[in-house]
Amino acid sequence: MIISASYRTDIPAFYSDWLFHRLGAGYCRVKNPYSGRPIRVDLRRQSVTGFVFWTRNFGPCLERLAELRAFGRPYTVQFTITNYPRSLEAAVIDPRKAVEQIRRLNSEVHPKCPVWRYDPVVFTDATDLDFHRRNFETLAGSLEGAVDEVTVSFATIYRKSERNLDAAAERHGFFWSDPDHSVKTALLEEFSAMAASHGMTLTICTQPQFLSSHVEEARCVDARRLGEIAGERVDVPLKGNRPGCACHESRDIGAYDTCPHGCVYCYAVRRRDMALARYKAHDPTADALVPLDPEQPALLPLLE
Repeated sequence: MIISASYRTDIPAFYSDWLFHRLGAGYCRVKNPYSGRPIRVDLRRQSVTGFVFWTRNFGPCLERLAELRAFGRPYTVQFTITNYPRSLEAAVIDPRKAVEQIRRLNSEVHPKCPVWRYDPVVFTDATDLDFHRRNFETLAGSLEGAVDEVTVSFATIYRKSERNLDAAAERHGFFWSDPDHSVKTALLEEFSAMAASHGMTLTICTQPQFLSSHVEEARCVDARRLGEIAGERVDVPLKGNRPGCACHESRDIGAYDTCPHGCVYCYAVRRRDMALARYKAHDPTADALVPLDPEQPALLPLLE
């Protein structure tokens, strides 16, 4: 089984101690966010095919590369760098540090290990089309030679996302919008040309309506990439985690409402104060990232 750690929260940035404790113990427990049922996930070496880490800051794990190497399984890192204003991203690391980390992953782990995510594309009066053109080109240039793929998507405005964007817009004095399909398609064509000029393939995550001859389907959990790192074929079936997802099958070990980065467009956090409280109360020696006691408030479903 491929272990996803995690599209529900940033485990490398905030919960790396917990991760290494669980690898040592050989298992963890997670709560199914829809049914609420606790699930035991086998993390023994013989049961793990590989890992996909999702992060904005791999720094805590970079200091423990020897332990990851000793575990003996390949891993990729889906590394988000967007360089948005603090009004949208309250507490992410400086993009220059993030670029440096990606370059270390390329040189110290494997050239196929890091994948850059410019994701999601959010439109405000401070992050308009011109901003995205300049910003994407600058970041792509800084990452040339360090990644061969950049994955993008356009922000999906769930109810929680709309509430958080509205609150941030009122607090910081900006306007946000969700442009029509033609605007997004044209921007993707520009992104594709920029990416190609820096040796990258542009892929789009879980939004097949934007596929074209220049925009490929993203496979964020990618057994093929893991196989290239491992030097042998990795046989895992295709099984996306939601409609439109082209990923190989995986088991995610994160929990919603636990990432304190404070990105107001995030689908995985209802309120940052809740995420901060859970982060501060987190026990790195526990078998679950958040308490699974039935008396604890249940996590709301992803699309709430």
